[in-house]
Amino acid sequence: MLPLEGIRVLELGNYVAAPMCGRMLGDFGAEVIKVERPKTGDELRNWRLYAGTTSMLYRTINRNKKSLVLDLRTDAGRQAVLDLIPHCDVLLENFRPGMLEKWGLGPEVLDAANPKLVITRISAYGQTGPLSHRPGFAAVAEAVGGLRELVGDPDRPPVRVGVSIGDSIAGIYAAFGTVMSLYQRERITEIPLDQRIIDVALNEAIYGVMESLIPDYLAYDVKRERVGGRMEGIAPSNAYPTSDGYSIIIGGNGDAIFQRYMQVIERPDLAADPRLQDNAGRWTNRDYLDGEIAKWSITKTRAEALNVLEAASIPCGPIYTAADICVDEQYKARNMIQYFPVDVGDAEPKDVGFPGIIPVIGQQSIQIRNVGPDLGAHTNEILGGLLGKTAAEIAQIAGAE
Repeated sequence: MLPLEGIRVLELGNYVAAPMCGRMLGDFGAEVIKVERPKTGDELRNWRLYAGTTSMLYRTINRNKKSLVLDLRTDAGRQAVLDLIPHCDVLLENFRPGMLEKWGLGPEVLDAANPKLVITRISAYGQTGPLSHRPGFAAVAEAVGGLRELVGDPDRPPVRVGVSIGDSIAGIYAAFGTVMSLYQRERITEIPLDQRIIDVALNEAIYGVMESLIPDYLAYDVKRERVGGRMEGIAPSNAYPTSDGYSIIIGGNGDAIFQRYMQVIERPDLAADPRLQDNAGRWTNRDYLDGEIAKWSITKTRAEALNVLEAASIPCGPIYTAADICVDEQYKARNMIQYFPVDVGDAEPKDVGFPGIIPVIGQQSIQIRNVGPDLGAHTNEILGGLLGKTAAEIAQIAGAE
């Protein structure tokens, strides 16, 4: 039995943030009904679509869900949402604040239909405050939350990480908030509506993982800057080149680790250097230290360097590409790549690997039940089976021509 079996979630969300929350809830057993607009569905279906009709990005973010087509621009579509609410434990949405209210589906209306409903809302800046009305994607949130300023090299403009990290982090916070509220609901008979509204802002999700950025500024007037492959105030920890054209990551910043590290690269002089006996001193001399380490790493292949470092218990690792991950034995041992036949635009479906479910329960990743479904694949099942609608009623509600 999965931890969230018996929980039903109605997901009114596009793109990544709310769907990531829904994915996490679905991964651990919740029945997640994803509402999509007629004909086009979630716009993510066409993002990074290299062939076929549905992107692997959509298949990944929307796994373990059911797809229900509803036209929320119509009275019939909105009424179907209200009809479903008494059957659900959670409503999840990431529209611009005020949109649900405009549709007549605000929290008070939903609460009247189901006074135990958990309402999880994700937006750019949250449901309150002077910026709450503004739209925004993760790229903006990552900038406003403080992350973008720290990513990249100091002599170049800030850059973005290669995934929608702001959306994903917001989705994780939303999933945690949702489960927290569901747990509270099991312990307390009546919970006020405002305590069942989980309000996640994209910028705050990023802000929440910025460690001591603000306390350091307020306590010491420290203004963090971009430091490339390093981490501010921590040394030596960086990427270093190898003789076969790769780079490896080595984290030798612990005091005891640093001593072993310097012995491994045959630099006892650095291990004994009084300037390098603590992290503050090593950070001050980071350019020199990184240069000396690189002189060693460039004489080794990637495999040679990693073998020597691992033998001495120095934290290190290769910089993986997708191809590297696909053949890695550690990922394989924990069932972290799971294969499904998927339409990729060829004559026959292709076995495609998808990332496993995290966190692990029971030594290996839980098995994915299904990848992101075809548009409207469960419309008849939900409207007909759960609500008892006729075929004609379903066609009207779903916006079919």
